[in-house]
Amino acid sequence: MKTFKMLSFDLLTSTGSTQSIPLTDGIIINQENSHNSWILELYIANDYRGFFDPLVVSHDVFEARAVISFPDNEPAPFSLVVTKIIEIGDYVSVLCKGTLKAQRKRYAELLLQELIAEGLPNDELLTRFERGMKERPKLKNT
Repeated sequence: MKTFKMLSFDLLTSTGSTQSIPLTDGIIINQENSHNSWILELYIANDYRGFFDPLVVSHDVFEARAVISFPDNEPAPFSLVVTKIIEIGDYVSVLCKGTLKAQRKRYAELLLQELIAEGLPNDELLTRFERGMKERPKLKNT
């Protein structure tokens, strides 16, 4: 098993938008097993519990992205299920289990192609490309 610090966590909603969940602390564990399983524990303010309560009851799989170890790392995409929520004072620990999704290897090229097609000026092109690589919006041609 390998353990990593989780720096940020974004839920992907059914509408395709993201909901950033501010972390007080977070950890990610790669179980390195045949199922390619990962465990994510989010330590968050109780104010954000409402996003996870329905998921722990329904056991629905949801998509999320987490930045691991270094702030400049690209967000890693996960398919997760909430398995447990534990209240700790004004905070909650949300335990999720799931798998790391295969990342599209050509994402950067496809994003750049879309932005060039928009005819953006150089400065804006660079800004939007950097933001797109970090936020990973859904591309039109995928």
